[in-house]
Amino acid sequence: MTTAQTVTENGKTYQFDALPKEQVAGISGMDVFKLMLDGQLPAPPIMLQSNIRLKEFDHGRAVFVGQPEKQFLNPLGTIHGGWISTILDSALSCAVHTCLEPGEFYTTTSLTVNMVRPLMPGSGEVTCEGRIVHRGSRLATSEGELKDARGKLIAHATVSCMIFPNPAASSPGR
Repeated sequence: MTTAQTVTENGKTYQFDALPKEQVAGISGMDVFKLMLDGQLPAPPIMLQSNIRLKEFDHGRAVFVGQPEKQFLNPLGTIHGGWISTILDSALSCAVHTCLEPGEFYTTTSLTVNMVRPLMPGSGEVTCEGRIVHRGSRLATSEGELKDARGKLIAHATVSCMIFPNPAASSPGR
């Protein structure tokens, strides 16, 4: 069992923990994001550890921002590709999440990242936007870009996600 972490920003306290499957089983992906931004549902712990935050969302779209800092450096002194992949997977997969119906879950099945220039620490806040390309009954795809504070393209990516029933939605007694 995990213990939720909390952070207070601008007088508002946010929790970071896995989503309670039973609580989200009956609500849409859009409603999950509304409740997360309102602080009524926890945000994923990876956001806290990676210094990445959800900025905005709409049906089929999610925008994340992040601060590439020294703790994310690779041996050559640029931001590690794993951090770049994390923010891209977050935005692109969450674009899929916004399209989920009540009782649906998803997981990333493939992520293809193309890095076009290095990202340096201290380069300012980056923005990553993901947009749905296709949403079928079992598979969804999305695409998006990561841009630096000046709007220069750092990387672009595609993701495929498998859609499946929320295990808590099909448990006995529901």
